[in-house]
Formats: sequence, C-alpha cells, structure tokens
Amino acid sequence: MALLITKRCINCDMCQPECPNNAISMGDEIYQIDVNSCTECVGHYDTPTCMQVCPIDNTIITDPQHIESKEALWEKFVVMHHA
Repeated sequence: MALLITKRCINCDMCQPECPNNAISMGDEIYQIDVNSCTECVGHYDTPTCMQVCPIDNTIITDPQHIESKEALWEKFVVMHHA
C-alpha cells in the first residue's frame, strides 16, 4: 500500500524530510508521494513517519489505487536499498 497525500495538505513541509525513501516531493499544488518509492516505512520504521509528523488528521491516507501487502512493501524496500 502506497500512501496518498490528500487535498487537506497545507504544505507545511513536515513530511518530505522525514521520508526515508525520498518518496515525497512537491507536486503542482501540494506534496505528492511516489507510489514506486513508498514502502510505508517498511524496512525503516514500524509506522509511516509522514503520517506521524503530519499536523492535520487524515491528510495522508492509504492510497486505494495502490494496495500492496506487507510482503510486497518489504520486497520493494529490499530492491530499492540492497540492489
């Protein structure tokens, strides 16, 4: 499951520097998450750091268009960081 930043984003810049996969960048209007790089922090932390630091509730959610199992997220982490 990749994560998704919703239109509730206030561009506070809290999430982007916390992402261990560099999956968060500024989009046209708000921050966005690269689904190919997001592992929901699997391999790094127990919970997604972007969700923890976001000051607005329910701004970062599970992306319903990109559902992945924990095993798939782990595999993505291994490929990205141990290739």
